[in-house]
Amino acid sequence: ENGLVPIVEPEILQDGVHTIETDAYVTERVLTAVFKALNDNHILLEGCLLKPNMVTAGAECPVRPTSEEIARLTVRTLARTVPPALVGVTFLSGGQSEEMASVNLNAMNVLPKERRPWALTFSYGRALQASTIKTWSGKAENTKAAQAVLLARAKANSEAQLGKYQGSSDATANESNYVKNYVY
Repeated sequence: ENGLVPIVEPEILQDGVHTIETDAYVTERVLTAVFKALNDNHILLEGCLLKPNMVTAGAECPVRPTSEEIARLTVRTLARTVPPALVGVTFLSGGQSEEMASVNLNAMNVLPKERRPWALTFSYGRALQASTIKTWSGKAENTKAAQAVLLARAKANSEAQLGKYQGSSDATANESNYVKNYVY
């Protein structure tokens, strides 16, 4: 009616010691409530995007899930809660390192398509910009190098949304972007 595309961004913060199973449970409950509210307010899902967290363990959880576990539980959670009419899911990185955000997105996109009727892509902030900003460091002479880093991260995520990402050996991209008690 108003010509706007709502980008709905429910996020389960990664602060804490919760397991991936707990995160999946909470994310499922939150997404169920989100889609009920969207339905109650007559939001056209065909013109809407969801920007959730990936299902993963809390930052201080001693048991770190694999990319395959993150992919499986994230897609399972979406399959249980997100109507197929939704256009797409554009993940936020939620403090993951640039590399892990790409690897986890790729792992989701190699799962069988029938479990994921929506496009699964990225809408990263820190996981797309962190190494670029670090490389640039506010110095004009670093601009070309920073542009190359940004292009490499964009290419990595483009490949990941197609399920074709092979991984990177860039150490900077493996640095965590998690910030405890992060405030927007």
